[in-house]
Amino acid sequence: MTGPAAHPTGVLSRLAGPAGVRSWLARPAGVRWLGFFGAVCCAADAVLFGAPPWIRQGVSVVSILRGPHGVLIMLLWIAGLTALCAAWWYGRRLELSRRWILVTAALWIVPLLAVPPLASRDMYAYACQGALFDAGFNPSQVGIGAQPCPWLDSVSMVWRDTPTPYGPLWILLTGFAASFGSQAVALGIFRLYAVLAVAALAAAVPALARRRGVAPEKALWLVLCCPLVPVHFVGGGHNDTLTMALLAAGLALVAGRRPMPALITGGALVGAAVAVKTTVGVVLPFAALLAAGGLELTRDGLLRFLRRGGAVVGGAVALLAVLSVVSGLGFGWAVALSGAGESRSWTSPPTAAGIAVNAAGKWFGAGYDVVPALRTAALVLLLVALVVIWWRFRRADPLHGAGLACLAVIFLAPITQPWYLFWPLTLLAVTTVGLRWLEITVVASMFLILPDGDGAWKPLQVPFAFLVTAGVIWVAGRSWRWLRSPVPAAEVPACD
Repeated sequence: MTGPAAHPTGVLSRLAGPAGVRSWLARPAGVRWLGFFGAVCCAADAVLFGAPPWIRQGVSVVSILRGPHGVLIMLLWIAGLTALCAAWWYGRRLELSRRWILVTAALWIVPLLAVPPLASRDMYAYACQGALFDAGFNPSQVGIGAQPCPWLDSVSMVWRDTPTPYGPLWILLTGFAASFGSQAVALGIFRLYAVLAVAALAAAVPALARRRGVAPEKALWLVLCCPLVPVHFVGGGHNDTLTMALLAAGLALVAGRRPMPALITGGALVGAAVAVKTTVGVVLPFAALLAAGGLELTRDGLLRFLRRGGAVVGGAVALLAVLSVVSGLGFGWAVALSGAGESRSWTSPPTAAGIAVNAAGKWFGAGYDVVPALRTAALVLLLVALVVIWWRFRRADPLHGAGLACLAVIFLAPITQPWYLFWPLTLLAVTTVGLRWLEITVVASMFLILPDGDGAWKPLQVPFAFLVTAGVIWVAGRSWRWLRSPVPAAEVPACD
């Protein structure tokens, strides 16, 4: 008997070096099972040190290492994230079928379906927000502390008096989950929402990619097998997958020379996405461009944009109005997002710049706080940036512009979380834009959060604030050069 099966030690020796590992990751099976191993490690961490119903105080890498199973917890977390990120990174280079990608994504999700919340406590807040709505309160106007939520102790103090920063559709869904009167059932329903949203993405992303002239398999791999999906969206239960599934489905209906009913329906689906997470409303003007095939400053071009783009916007606004009235929430949800910026973290560039300036002032005995002012200035700049991006992409690829608009929101918002990167990733995955810089950012962001949801680098907030501030200066320079460069007309893909 000869061959690899007869000499297992020879196989192990060949895989032991870097070249052997790269060779193994050049095979679809190697990528699939490496990612599955990473998902199992993360699931084990959810059991050992996830986000329990009780709140831990002063969690850091050091405190974890000093506690029970501390070394094992950190090793599993680092190994799990590294494996998932490496599998996603190497898999994007392979020729993979749609069926193979779907099976792989399912394998990476399954280990995280029946474990405690991972890398976030947001599902507990969702449950209490739903209980608030179920009790007859308006979560867009009052925080969950306004009524005795039976699970209030599981929600972080900073969010107890903050109005819900979500749209009416998500509030209705949280109300349904909480109506059973069981926190465990509510958490299970949030996981179900995430799984159904991933399934919807599996259908919507390839359809949108085909209509934009992009390989569906490439887009599907980038979106569905992104490590954010198993860890933060299934494990953490965040509603971003539902948001992006609705958005991708709406854009797929809008793309191409679609009849008017499809444009209205597509606009309604975009509106549904906004009714989950209001921040993706920045995509709506680009959806109008997509429906009209761009904006030409001629009589026919303006009429086409008003007719077709107006159908998309009208469908979105109509659905939002219906949901606002039927739910009884009114339109207060549209401004409730303003209360979400009370938390301070260096991951938000304007907040980081403020922290850095405050720290520098303390070196000279000054006691000012410039964070609120810089955050306000950043929001004003965001409005300007969104208008500029839309205008520059009025005759280029609207989805490229929409992805940049989402990045502008992430970069200039008062609070930024790693999983927000999924918004631009989903949009840019169905374009011809090179995404290595975004892929690297996604991989780096995976290591910012501990398995219980606390920030991994929180004790180093000031040094990282200075680092991010330097990045802000670099981005400002790059943005100025980008403004002075033309947007190539060739970026517009052919539509069906």
